[in-house]
Amino acid sequence: MKIKKILLVEPNFPIPTKSKNHSNFLPIGLLKLASYYRKEGNQIELIRGNKEASFYPDRVFVTSLFTYWADYVKETVQYYKKLYPKSKITVGGIYATLMPKHCKEYVGCDKVFIGQHKGADKCKPAYDLVDVDYQIIHGMRGCTNKCPFCGIWKLEQKSFKNAEQIKKEICSNHLIFYDNNILVNPYIEEILEMLANTTYQGKALRCECQSGFDGRILMKKPHLAEMLKKARFENVRVAWDFPYSQRAIDIVEGWIQLLEKAGYNRKDIYVFMIYNWDYDYIHMELKRRQCYKWGVQIADCRYRPLDQTFDRYNGRIKNQTSEDYFIHPNWTDKKVKQFRRNVRKHNICIRHGILWRDYDQALEREYSRRKLTMINIVPPEEIKVTYPKLQSKLFTSS
Repeated sequence: MKIKKILLVEPNFPIPTKSKNHSNFLPIGLLKLASYYRKEGNQIELIRGNKEASFYPDRVFVTSLFTYWADYVKETVQYYKKLYPKSKITVGGIYATLMPKHCKEYVGCDKVFIGQHKGADKCKPAYDLVDVDYQIIHGMRGCTNKCPFCGIWKLEQKSFKNAEQIKKEICSNHLIFYDNNILVNPYIEEILEMLANTTYQGKALRCECQSGFDGRILMKKPHLAEMLKKARFENVRVAWDFPYSQRAIDIVEGWIQLLEKAGYNRKDIYVFMIYNWDYDYIHMELKRRQCYKWGVQIADCRYRPLDQTFDRYNGRIKNQTSEDYFIHPNWTDKKVKQFRRNVRKHNICIRHGILWRDYDQALEREYSRRKLTMINIVPPEEIKVTYPKLQSKLFTSS
């Protein structure tokens, strides 16, 4: 077989330099492709951004992340088509899989790769191409849920690994699982037991899960909370993506108490929330304030539709519109940005044990120069009409 020169490219996504190697953004698909093509004896180069390679590539593989970063993929494809007109350019990844027709026509690539590369997915990522001190692991693919705001069930076919398979992959003391619902894995108990008792280079493992833990499964199998703690899982999250109600408060509080009983400190527990979605600002503020009472942090996510192909959101710019980024009909630009500021202040208060009313302005300036309030966001008369019973709650201390 003729040795080919293969260029793997991560577009110049708007990721801060300090976050380039953060686990949320690492081009894990390209790293697996690097290992796969190396096995076949090919020459590999990884480029992060639009730069000239050290060789003239036979093939160029460009990854895509979110659909709303389509412009960056197009920019990269056009750059390399001009630089290497004889090279065949293929785009794969999330955007390519969710919107293959749009991707092919919009970015102008030669081919769109849909879904997972089965051969590459079995390979260990080529971590020598990046500077990281952690390892990403997939203990499962897909998800048993079909949440309307998530496209995982469209991107991945369901499959599971057992403890032995995962153990063979371990090459770091810091493991980050990319599993979207890790607790549904039928081998979860043996996996957690293995992680608790496995070392790498004489040191114990520490683990994280990029997604949250399914609180419903934790309640059915409460011993899993203790097993997660023994397996040294950090930054644990549960998701509150259902409405605010007394029943919801009881449910989520039960999950938090279960994790606390297992040994987790409340301030180290996160509640995942999606905003700029169906539940409006006041509804989300009530949920946030409940989390403040519990003493837990919030992992927030701004919703974008799965077919949104642009996002020019900027927290420093006032009065942006849906021409700039997706704003849900139940929200406004002002409310979107205020909720994000509230969450930021919330998490600082919880982490440092600061009362909301005593929030130090000097500490605040590290994150925002504006005083964080919510009273100016929703006029009192609007609250009286929409949420008359909640009016008194809304303007008491957070």
